[in-house]
Order: sequence, then structure tokens, then C-alpha cells
Amino acid sequence: MEPFISTSSGLEILTVSQISRSIRNLLEGEFRFVRVSGEISNLSRPYSGHSYFTLKDEGAQLRAVLFKGQQRFLAEEIRDGRQVVCHGRISVYEPRGDYQLIVDTIDFHGAGLLQLQFEELKRRLAAEGLFDEERKKAIPAFPEKITLITSPSGAAVHDFLKIWRNRGWGATIQIFPVRVQGAGAAEEIAKAIARINKIKTTDTGRPDIIVLCRGGGSLEDLWAFNEECVARAIAGSILPIVSAIGHEVDFTIADFCADMRAPTPTGAAEQIIPNKAKVQSQILLCKRQLATLLLQKINDYSRQVSQNRRLLGDLGMTLSHFTLQIDHSTSRLTHSLERLLQEQTFRLERVISRLQHQSPATRVAMQTERLRHASEKLCQQIQVLLQQKSAAFSAQAALLDTVSPLATLARGYAIVRRKKSGKKEEEIISRSGQVHPGEAIEIVLHDGRLECEVKEVVAL
Repeated sequence: MEPFISTSSGLEILTVSQISRSIRNLLEGEFRFVRVSGEISNLSRPYSGHSYFTLKDEGAQLRAVLFKGQQRFLAEEIRDGRQVVCHGRISVYEPRGDYQLIVDTIDFHGAGLLQLQFEELKRRLAAEGLFDEERKKAIPAFPEKITLITSPSGAAVHDFLKIWRNRGWGATIQIFPVRVQGAGAAEEIAKAIARINKIKTTDTGRPDIIVLCRGGGSLEDLWAFNEECVARAIAGSILPIVSAIGHEVDFTIADFCADMRAPTPTGAAEQIIPNKAKVQSQILLCKRQLATLLLQKINDYSRQVSQNRRLLGDLGMTLSHFTLQIDHSTSRLTHSLERLLQEQTFRLERVISRLQHQSPATRVAMQTERLRHASEKLCQQIQVLLQQKSAAFSAQAALLDTVSPLATLARGYAIVRRKKSGKKEEEIISRSGQVHPGEAIEIVLHDGRLECEVKEVVAL
């Protein structure tokens, strides 16, 4: 049934079968071969003999089917609760519109545990930032020396060298032999990375790129590249590292830590080794483009110069015209400056004349003279005032002397007084009743005083 076009919106309308078939083709093309780890649950075996079950983990579940013909290749019988790694492909069951995993083989022994270890190490190293893009180093575009850390007897190194020879690039290839599988392989790989990084920059043996190279295999075969020591050696490398391990579907911890991942050793060689013929053709093309651009620029500038010459005309006449204008402007400027100078000179003379009439020295002399006359007048007035005050003072002194008790004393009078205890002033004795015989009294005279004692009191 063919799709038809909606007359109202112009959009293609698909049937349910068509959209389901498109989704199936998309999934099967994207996930041609996958390995999925999980726990078996909801296992069922209908009369057909096929096994239907669900693979699940903490966050999701996936329907799976193992056809009857594939079950004879299993090492053990599947059952609910088993942790396994299923190998197969993703497909869509169109009648129900469900996507499912069509299982080819199942790993029971160690693969599930290895996969769990792989995921746990991957999460831990990712949390530490070993997979961050910010820390990855740039891969040189035109390397001169490349070091392969690989097994010299493996097919991977021959695939890499084949691409190197075909491309004709003059880079030097160094092979650092290590074991890439089995016990102790991870430690050898980590030590090789550290040893290559210790080569000094001035040494001719220092490479531009390190390539971890190994062919495909099972999870157990590739496990040396999933060890933590290899991951940390890659992360601590000063030199850029390319990971070329296994096939396109194989992923290792080294792939996530490396500065670049290649799907295969052949792919790594194709990505990091330039094609000499292609580079030369690109250089020739760039030379031609540069020459064309230069000629185009020269022609453009020549046309601009010609246009500007036509616009400017005869430069000699133009310069003569500008010279006359400059001379005329210079003459006008000279006359203007002379007139301005005369005007400023007249103004200056007027100002000088005014300053002479109002000279500060003259004004100071005048004020000084006025101050001298005022000072003399003030002194005369003070003398007159002093004389007046002296005369008034003498008159008042004479008046006071006339009424003064001292004057009375001078005529022979005296003052009798007694100083009592507790009083600030002496008590003046004016009556005979104020004293008693034997009492001490004081007699004040004009030129002194007498200390006396009363012998007898006679009242009148």
C-alpha cells in the first residue's frame, strides 16, 4: 500500500505498517550487533520451543527472544535470576510494535561479572573526570613519529602498517612490543606508556602520537585494556594517545580515556596518517587558489588606481591650484595677525595708562600719609583725654582725702576696736559699756596702733 499525500497540509501520511517497518530498518541498521548485560526474568517457553524472556537492570528492561535453533549452542540452560551477557541484534516485532533483542549467543561464565566490573570502573573513572573532553589533547595533523604499543605478531600491526605504506607519508613508525592479552598484559601496557612519556623532548626517539593497537576479541580477550592501571597511565600521559582496540562494536575503558578512539587499527591509521598524494594535491590546489586570488587582487587594485587617476585628473594643475590657495590664505592670515597685534597693542597701552593712574604704590603712599595724620591726631586726643582724667582724678582724690578716716586720725583722733573670735572684722568700740576691765583692746592711730588692756571703765 503506497503512502498518499494530504490535500490540506501537503504532508506524507504513512500507514502503521510503513512506520513500523521504517523504525525496524532504522534500529536494525543502527544496532547491527550488540552485547547487553542484565538479569533474566519472566522466562517462558511456549510449544514453539523458542525462549522469551526479559533482560533487566536497576533502571530499565528489554524484551529478548532466543530461537530454538540457537539454544543447542548454549553452554548452560537459561533460567530466571541469572546474570548473563547476551550477544545479538535489535529488531522490531511489527505486529505488536515492540522492539526486542534477538539473541544469538549467551555468556554465562565470568562475562556477566566482567561486564559489571567494566560498568563499575567506567562509572568511577567518569566521576573522577578521566573521560572529560576538556582534558583530552589534540592529535597532530602531520605526525613525524608514531609509536605503536601492540603485539608485533598480531594482525592489527600489519593492518596499520599496510595503510602507512599505501599512503606514502614519511612518518617513522616505532613498535613497542607488549602482551595485549592474558595475565600481566595490563601492567606491561601501563609501563610502556610511562616509559615512552619519559623520553625527553630533545631526543630523536620521542614520538608525536602513541597508538594502542589490538585486534578484535571477546570481552575476556580485551580485558587488559579495561584495567584501571592502563586507564590511569593513559590519563597521565603527556603525549596524545589514540585507542585502536578491537572492532567497531568493541568499547574498552582505554577508549574513553584516550584522546581519540578509532574503530579499528586500520581506522586509526586512516585517521592519523595523512595521505601524501592527497596532501600534495591539496597543496597544489591551495597554490593555484592563492595565485588566482593574488592576480585578482592585483587586477582589482590596478582598476582602482586607474579610476582614481581619472577622477583626480592632472595632478600638476591640481597642486598649482592648491598652492595658490595656500599663498592667498597665508597672506590673509598674515594681515589678520598684524591687525590683531595692533589692536592688542593699543589695548595694552590703554591698560598701562590706567594702571599708572591707579598705581598701587601711589595708593599705598596716600593711605600711609592718611594713616600718619590719623595717628598724630589720635595721640593728641589721647594726651588731652589723659590730662582731663588726671585732673578729675586729683579732684576726686582731694575730696576723698577730705572725708577719709585717715585724715581724721591725722588730726589726733583714734579708733578703738576689739577683735572677737569667730568674726571676720574687728568690733568698733564707741561706748564704754562695750568693754570690761581686764579686756584687751586695740587703738588705731594715724601712724600705727596700740595694744592696750582696760583697767577701769568709767561711764559718763
